[in-house]
Amino acid sequence: MSPTARPRSRIQQRNREVILDAALEVFSLHGFRGATLDQIAEVAGLSKPNLLYYFPSKEEVHTALLTGLLDTWLDPLRAMNPAGQPLQEILAYVRRKLDLARDFPRESRLFAGEILQGAPRMRAAIEGDLRRLVEEKAAVLTRWMDEGRIARVDPVHLVFSIWALTQHYADFEVQVRAVLGSEHDPFSEAGGFLETLFTRLLTP
Repeated sequence: MSPTARPRSRIQQRNREVILDAALEVFSLHGFRGATLDQIAEVAGLSKPNLLYYFPSKEEVHTALLTGLLDTWLDPLRAMNPAGQPLQEILAYVRRKLDLARDFPRESRLFAGEILQGAPRMRAAIEGDLRRLVEEKAAVLTRWMDEGRIARVDPVHLVFSIWALTQHYADFEVQVRAVLGSEHDPFSEAGGFLETLFTRLLTP
């Protein structure tokens, strides 16, 4: 019987978490195509047959990671409050996205790798949940613009720009740190810069 067909024991749950964390490390470094089950098993400290008991293929490990990641990625945008003060809500969203890039760089690189491959395992979620959420928040942004509370810009491209300007610090972290030097904290410096940038862009 598959371990997913009945409630998992604490050991089984722990082993799944160990495998997924090891897979996150391997996939974020090597991408889906470059990663192997042998590498994941080695990082997890488990035998390959033990790993295969929980995940019968590399595709299943990757899909499990991406499924858990999507909610993490959508939550900062979900938290944008339509009843809040517009500029404060947008700046708070920028900060949440930057914090996500700082705290979950491997997850960001995993997501970026999937998108660069054409999103073969996430296309349905991107065209479904992600698109619907962006459309919902774009309507909120448009209402705020119509009310004159923020400057008028394309709301969807505003969201895209926030993604690009925050996730860059995770996806290109090596480059960012190499250019800035070890004496700089890129995330704290980026926070102030992005706040100024979006405040100037969106102030009516």
